[in-house]
Amino acid sequence: MSRRGPFALCLLLLGACQWASPPSAPAVPDAGTAPVASAPAAVPVFAAVPEPLPTCRARGAAPLDAALDYLGNGKYLEALSCAAQASALEPDSAAAHSARGDALAALNRIAEAQVAYARALAIDPGQPDALLGAAHFYAVQLPSNREHDELGILYAERGLSQADLAPELLPRFALVAAMALNDLGRASEALQHAQLVLARAPDNHEAAYEKALAFFELCRFAEARAAFTTLVNDPRRGAHAHYHLGLLLEREGRWKQAQSHFDKARALSPEDFPVPPMPSQAEFREEVARAVSALPEDMRKDLTGVPVRAEELPAEEDLLASEPPLSPAILGLFRGPPLGEPCDDAETPCRSVALYRLNLARAVRTREELREQITVTLLHEVGHLRGEDDMELAARGLE
Repeated sequence: MSRRGPFALCLLLLGACQWASPPSAPAVPDAGTAPVASAPAAVPVFAAVPEPLPTCRARGAAPLDAALDYLGNGKYLEALSCAAQASALEPDSAAAHSARGDALAALNRIAEAQVAYARALAIDPGQPDALLGAAHFYAVQLPSNREHDELGILYAERGLSQADLAPELLPRFALVAAMALNDLGRASEALQHAQLVLARAPDNHEAAYEKALAFFELCRFAEARAAFTTLVNDPRRGAHAHYHLGLLLEREGRWKQAQSHFDKARALSPEDFPVPPMPSQAEFREEVARAVSALPEDMRKDLTGVPVRAEELPAEEDLLASEPPLSPAILGLFRGPPLGEPCDDAETPCRSVALYRLNLARAVRTREELREQITVTLLHEVGHLRGEDDMELAARGLE
């Protein structure tokens, strides 16, 4: 990953020597009490000494300019050296700390990169390179989770809101925002940001992928198929395009053609698309029944009269029953009003839970993970039955 931005601090970091608390004097036991063992002698604990950075080779340029040049050429250790010197010379330079963050992130020195970006944005909350670097760091580089993606969007949107934002930075901020928004299930907003990128850079395949993914998540299946088809030969996104084409064909019941695309996705990227631990329909029903029977008594009581069904895939009418639509990749669904609210007399039963075999199997890598995910999904749907919304459930780790 390369980023425009400055770095700093060419300091030799010395290891700290930390000593354990000194032993207290041996206690003198009272009469009739057992003697107390004395503490062992203190042992010094030495922190590991990090490798010192090489001297910045600025070749007559200012250290910050040299750092930016090295970043642009993918020479991240050299960039870090010059960015470190720049921030040492100008500790209040947000640009220098931003460049440090870029180089540290590229070197996968995660904790240090977080601090460097935080320092840059503490000095200047609107520094565009720091905002872009931090947005990419949280939304793209770190593992996707709600907190990382939300932080990425906050930084990207702050960058996009700058009145004097350089025109060339606008599509870069918009692309990061589109990625994070898709990961968070905010596909309508992701689509808008992807289209913003493509209006300025029509050949940007990353933006084209985010657009295709947003179409899929919005259940605009014909548009999604056309968009993914254009990406099957893309070296970065071809595997993902084949995978989603498989999902689309699977929804149509075209199993053989779907499997062909799944096989191509796996051949192109076996780590991303391993063979799913696919149970038979009967085995899946047994796993669902086992998960229900293992619920706490109060939850089983709440499910009285609420069938828990093992289904293949979410039906389109269920997905389109809300606005925006539900994702075709949902693992489960609660239908009906929460407990305590009146039922629609036209529905019998008016409440039910569905768990989706194909989506659940593709969300995990092993049978053990499948059992765990069935349980988590069931707990999520019971939460909806009890009136909790998705944000509340996510806060409890039941996303």
